[in-house]
Amino acid sequence: MRFLIIQTAFLGDVVLATPLIEQLKRFYPESRIDFLLRKGNESLLLGHPLLDEVLIWDKKEHKMRNLWKMMQEVRRRRYDYVINLQRFASSGFITMFSRSHTIGFNKNPMSVFFTESKPHVIEKAHEVERNLSLIASLTDGQMEKPKLYPSQKDYEKVGPYQQEPYVTLSPASVWYTKQLAREKWIALIQALGEDRNIYLLGAPGDVDFCNLILQGARNHRAKSLCGHFSLLQSAALMKGADMNYVNDSAPMHLASAMNAPVTAIYCSTVPAFGFGPLSDMSRIVETPEKLACRPCGLHGYKECPKGHFKCAHTIPVELIKG
Repeated sequence: MRFLIIQTAFLGDVVLATPLIEQLKRFYPESRIDFLLRKGNESLLLGHPLLDEVLIWDKKEHKMRNLWKMMQEVRRRRYDYVINLQRFASSGFITMFSRSHTIGFNKNPMSVFFTESKPHVIEKAHEVERNLSLIASLTDGQMEKPKLYPSQKDYEKVGPYQQEPYVTLSPASVWYTKQLAREKWIALIQALGEDRNIYLLGAPGDVDFCNLILQGARNHRAKSLCGHFSLLQSAALMKGADMNYVNDSAPMHLASAMNAPVTAIYCSTVPAFGFGPLSDMSRIVETPEKLACRPCGLHGYKECPKGHFKCAHTIPVELIKG
């Protein structure tokens, strides 16, 4: 059996697609499983022991030309099943052109051409459960947690930072309104004290933001590691932390995939959307204020639509610290 899983959205979405890999391989151990994602996310699945190949679609440069090439490549491979977790037309074109048994969500504009289309209902289940519903006819339909596979070299890379107790903070987010206010991160670092190391994690583009937090916090045990580790190395570091403080963004899903302790902070979004933490040890923190404008969107915005951003400024630090 030959399977292709398609998820070309953000990093967190790829992590939340990994349960399909686990479940399909368990039910079809001799099968071939490939995964199609957008360029930039491939390092998440580097060396994944259950995957045969990761297909990479460059959506930024020559998007349509690369889409056509990918459509042809997928068709050439003659998969038995193409399972599309994306809900946008571009991935739908790849799916419908594959000449395979195709499964996807009915929110995809091309789903009318899929062999099977299934509902994707926000606020009814966790996103992992929604994803797994696509293959329920092929498996037992049971819940499965996300899972990533850092290599031995990844663990060796972060090993020197794990010699003493530590926590991690991942302050940045692709969406500004999902991001706890800078002043709150500063106050959290101060509240955590200096009895253990505090590592700030993020991409190279988050360096300035994290440096501003460190300048305000003035805690000699706090250090920025933004851009220092790969995604899998960051995941390996999170696994050994006493706690990982994150926004409703990709680092939360990295923690879930490693079953690492996590405190998930929700600003403009809400856990009811179905993207919450799945670690055994997890906490959810939100503003205690009843804000009529919250939630303001499924994915957040580049700025607060109301201009006040109260959802990020009214969460007590004592509540975050736990």
